[in-house]
Amino acid sequence: MTVQRDTARPTTRTARHARITDLLTARSVRSQGDLAALLAAEGLQVNQGTLSRDLVDLGVVRVRGADGALVYAVPVEGGGRHVHSGVSQEILDARLAKLCNELLVTAEASGNIVILRTPPGAANFLALSIDHSVLPSVLGTIAGDDTVMIVTRESDGGAAVAERFLGLAQESQTGPEQA
Repeated sequence: MTVQRDTARPTTRTARHARITDLLTARSVRSQGDLAALLAAEGLQVNQGTLSRDLVDLGVVRVRGADGALVYAVPVEGGGRHVHSGVSQEILDARLAKLCNELLVTAEASGNIVILRTPPGAANFLALSIDHSVLPSVLGTIAGDDTVMIVTRESDGGAAVAERFLGLAQESQTGPEQA
């Protein structure tokens, strides 16, 4: 399995922890060897001792995956007892659509920047869901109190991303639960 390195990343402990969390959240990883190989494919060389310490520092646990095999999982934010372990893209998309329906007030674009407006206090929650949804066109988010700024990969890709978020909000309104 080859993973292309598509962005410049520092080789700091914090950046390594973030990448480990991203990998364990996005896919089922069964062993430290598999995780080390995924990191190496992205240019992050980590020895087994460092990787073991990283997994302990992150609070990573092993849980039964969908296929019954043990996989690494990262505890959710806020110290809950649930874990992220290769959640399917369909579940992430459904969660994002539901949140867009509940929280999205407006979506506007300028070049590769998209500005989403939410009710006061909801922007961080929506931005976190966007970050976890692994949208290929989204480079990253910044959240304030009622505003999420999204930076897209393409210099003129903001309009399409803004339309996608508006469409997600509409999909959730007209989904099976509303029929």
